[in-house]
Amino acid sequence: MLVLVVGPSGAGKDTLLNAARVRLADDANVRFAQREVTRPPTPGGEDHLPIDAATFAARRDSGAYSLWWEAHGLGYGIATAITDDLARGITVVASVSRAVIAEAAAKFTVRVVEITAPAAVLAARLADRGREDAEDIARRLQRQVPLPDNIDMVKLMNDGSIADGAEKVIKAITT
Repeated sequence: MLVLVVGPSGAGKDTLLNAARVRLADDANVRFAQREVTRPPTPGGEDHLPIDAATFAARRDSGAYSLWWEAHGLGYGIATAITDDLARGITVVASVSRAVIAEAAAKFTVRVVEITAPAAVLAARLADRGREDAEDIARRLQRQVPLPDNIDMVKLMNDGSIADGAEKVIKAITT
């Protein structure tokens, strides 16, 4: 199964996924896909493969991605290696945009794990990142992209400890 992790910016997706990845490191049946992103690495941020826009476009156009999307001026891609893992029965976990869920569901068996947090928490986390001004943060918080119907979905509220949140993510991935 392909587990698609979505949620608003500031929900703590990367934090919970990193904690779950550590806890599941010895589980050969679960793989966390690493995204390629047209953004340099940031301390404490997502562990992604930074690429430039020209490389992203070339890889996208050559079919190197099982899923790809553009958001907030950046390109994101999940390499086609996930197809082989899924064919071998491995659960693959990937943080994605809601915009690719329908496409993913047409190709793979998927479960969506939506991680969210209270609006005040989201706003504070976004402000702490320092990447956007107050106007950009307000736009992010207002943005709503509906999920497709008939999707296996688990919604998680990230309003407790990292350990508690990671446990919820692990349960959603492994059951």
